[in-house]
Amino acid sequence: MSVKDRPNRQEMPCQAPEERIRNFREVALGYTEEQAVLEAQRCLQCKKPKCRDGCPVEVLIPEFIQAVAERNFAEAAAQLKEKNALPAVCGRVCPQESQCESKCIIGIKSEPVAIGRLERFVADWEMAQEGQMAKEKCTSATSTVSPKGKKVAIIGAGPAGLTCAADMARLGYDVTVFEALHVAGGVLMYGIPEFRLPKAIVEKEINTLCQLGVNVQVNMVGGKTFTVEELQQKGYEAIFIGTGAGLPNFMGIPGENFCGVFAANEFLTRTNLMKGYDFPNALTPVRAGSKVAVLGAGNVAMDAARTALRLGAEEVSIVYRRSEKEMPARAEEIEHAHEEGVQFKVLTNPVEIVGDEQGWVKGMRCLRYELGEPDESGRRRPVAIDGSEFFMEVDTVIVAIGQGPNPLVTQSTPGLELNRKGTIYADEEGRTSLEGVFAGGDIVTGAATVILAMGAGKKAARAMDQYLQSK
Repeated sequence: MSVKDRPNRQEMPCQAPEERIRNFREVALGYTEEQAVLEAQRCLQCKKPKCRDGCPVEVLIPEFIQAVAERNFAEAAAQLKEKNALPAVCGRVCPQESQCESKCIIGIKSEPVAIGRLERFVADWEMAQEGQMAKEKCTSATSTVSPKGKKVAIIGAGPAGLTCAADMARLGYDVTVFEALHVAGGVLMYGIPEFRLPKAIVEKEINTLCQLGVNVQVNMVGGKTFTVEELQQKGYEAIFIGTGAGLPNFMGIPGENFCGVFAANEFLTRTNLMKGYDFPNALTPVRAGSKVAVLGAGNVAMDAARTALRLGAEEVSIVYRRSEKEMPARAEEIEHAHEEGVQFKVLTNPVEIVGDEQGWVKGMRCLRYELGEPDESGRRRPVAIDGSEFFMEVDTVIVAIGQGPNPLVTQSTPGLELNRKGTIYADEEGRTSLEGVFAGGDIVTGAATVILAMGAGKKAARAMDQYLQSK
């Protein structure tokens, strides 16, 4: 069948915008079986599949898609789990359009195969079997591997740490994950809203890891409750640091200390992990305000803006100093924000947050911008327009301009080499300056995507295995 004769790409069913802005249920509803099969049948099953090259966790993409096309969903799930410890998560939040799908051959003349949507369908189908397949898969994965009798520690239960833990457990190591918060999952739990990634999905994925034998200990703050050196003294022969980048950046402008100014991390954590959206049933009040400005235009900014709408804000604006074309957020997230009524005030940047006599935000002094020559990122540099200052009335400001590494673990680990931004220096395989200590994810790269962190965890697991085998 030629490309032009293949069916069109299957659209993802979604809640209607006017309905979803009043609830925190998942926006995208997932493929039906018929939609999944039709989409899978679009795959050309290339002899040299380039889509694999775009997947940081090396998913067997043509194999699992072929199984879906043949309605063998159990085999598709097995193929997915062969490489990916968190398929239901990746199917929802991975930017496939810039990775595996960007290399899909059919995408040259048509829309690429919806690899991410098929991944989500298969993972959800497997979960609907009440975990039976997951148990069988875990049993088969561990029964053929002899226990190594060596202890491995993972610091941080985010995407990088969980992936590394799963791969090390499959290799037969005794794996313990130490997580600072009261639940595992890292950014998957505290940073991504329920309407994009339901927490029950993350919990089920983590339960599958526990069935592999991974021991997850929560309320264990690296650098405070324990140090890397203390873990080594307790017999952990290899240690992976995957503590992410959860320390929020601020703009450094006057007025950021007024009441009503949030870091996006705080705003989303209070809403997601502490169930602020369910107040007063959950005892975490979150004040969204009436007129909300979100500073930034990445995925976190879109999440914060859309969350504020659902918490009752009447008007929510994305304030960004470049144009919409330069926004780093996924196209799908920008589209959903538009549909839900988020306003986009582009080529605009605040220079001061203004407060009232009681210390609450009442507005921002802003400048208008135009785009100049490209900077080191390849995007055109924003240049302020003289005399363009204006006042923007808002009562809540959410700062979403990126995050940096939390220094607790790094500052308590003598000899651990850092880069100038405070991230850990590690090679492509995750080896740090300390023997037996590996690192990956945002604590190495700075804030990036979930799937890149998972890829780093997978590479580090290989290097840790080689290191332990050579001892």
